Amino acid sequence: MNSCRFRNTTPNRDGLNGIRMDIAMTTNNPFRLFLLSVSMLILGGGCATLPKVSDVIEEARTREPPQILSAKRLLSPEKSKVLMERLKHSVAPTDMMERYVAVIESVSGSALTSGNKVTLLIDGPATYAAMFKAMENARDHINLETFIIEDDETGRRFSDLLLKKQAEGVQVNLIYDGRGGFRTPAPFFQRLRDAGIQVLAFNPVNPLKARKSWSVAHPDHRKILIVDGKVIFTGGINISEVYSSSLSGRSRRSVGIQDKKAPIPWRDTDVQIEGPAVAEFQKLFLETWQTQKGPKLSERNYFPDLKAEGNALVRAVGSSPGESNRLTFVLYVTAITFAERSLHLTNAYFVPDEETVEALRDAARRGVDVKLVLPGNTDTSLTLNAGRYHYSELLKSGVKIYERRDVLLHAKTAVIDNAWSTVGSTNMDFWSFSSNDEVNAVILNKEFAAEMEKMFAGDLAKSHEIRLEEWKKRPVLDRIKEWFAHQFKRWL
Repeated sequence: MNSCRFRNTTPNRDGLNGIRMDIAMTTNNPFRLFLLSVSMLILGGGCATLPKVSDVIEEARTREPPQILSAKRLLSPEKSKVLMERLKHSVAPTDMMERYVAVIESVSGSALTSGNKVTLLIDGPATYAAMFKAMENARDHINLETFIIEDDETGRRFSDLLLKKQAEGVQVNLIYDGRGGFRTPAPFFQRLRDAGIQVLAFNPVNPLKARKSWSVAHPDHRKILIVDGKVIFTGGINISEVYSSSLSGRSRRSVGIQDKKAPIPWRDTDVQIEGPAVAEFQKLFLETWQTQKGPKLSERNYFPDLKAEGNALVRAVGSSPGESNRLTFVLYVTAITFAERSLHLTNAYFVPDEETVEALRDAARRGVDVKLVLPGNTDTSLTLNAGRYHYSELLKSGVKIYERRDVLLHAKTAVIDNAWSTVGSTNMDFWSFSSNDEVNAVILNKEFAAEMEKMFAGDLAKSHEIRLEEWKKRPVLDRIKEWFAHQFKRWL
């Protein structure tokens, strides 16, 4: 009989909120399957619903052209239209951007901002180096929001620098997820608090410590670092030693799924943003602090005057449970729906819902070059198999699927039509779309899109293409694993 084993996870698993599940096709103890089912019901992720994006798109058709926020003011509709036209004509003819912007504007309160400089940061070492440089130069405040901060070499480097800056008079405010930080010992955080750093656990595991209504099924999966209100970092990278090794070297921890002996590097992506968009990410951080009823923050210049630093249009897209629109879900499905020429997507935990699958299939059928780079190694085989359940129908429609197997792929990125890009924390699974606090940066800029395409090509060159004829010949046992994992897709 099939059974499923589940156990406490290392905090590096981003998806299922503190529970790691590995499918095991064994003959032992069917009671484990019952326990898994009960745990999923307790978590409650299957009760949520996602919006029908086609209805959202239809409602947005009646709106005025999108307006854009500059460093100084909200641009007039006429100037906003001129800016969008300039972007549209900077690449091959397309109206994807304007239609996409209109939809996201119709469901979000976050402005599309002009005048931003966006730097692509590939993997942990580059990201940490840029973060440390920015924090070293901090003069007013550092706001850090993360799913995981570990008490390892990397976590201690962060904490030591945060303590140093606090001692210099820079106010440090930290939000970490209660389950993501569950295995980080309490003295790690107490040391920060004792030095004057404001530390807030988002939905702490112990409900008696919660400052608001407590929910086991609502984690904070965002990764945001804001320095002096002038520069922000966001993407998929947590604060953990697993991200600290370059792809040419070896990571110091094994994920223990495909190869239990040899450790493999973690492959992820962040962005550094300077310019007016920083204020939009700052708003998200402060809203989270307020909704979690954190202690009163010290008076600081959280919203300094910002000037134009570059020519990228940027929108901060944040989602929280309870929003009827589920912004990150709308973000992805709308972008896929409007893609006209190319759609290159990389995602760590790919368990798409039916609407996302259909949007990908439709894009491929209308001639869009749809390529997906997905994990071949993972820290949860249940998620890997649940995603593979959809491979056959996607491949039949013309979607090209590649698996990166020399790394543990943790990135959540996309680039469409050589103009639209996103980097963020959002996995393409039901839990991420419906139950997590997530954040993505959306960038409209052809130069940045070219960098994203170059990064995607690098991943593609190191990936194995899944071909339909070969896929049809996979073992029956693999098919059973995929079907079984698919039954739990709403809890992944």
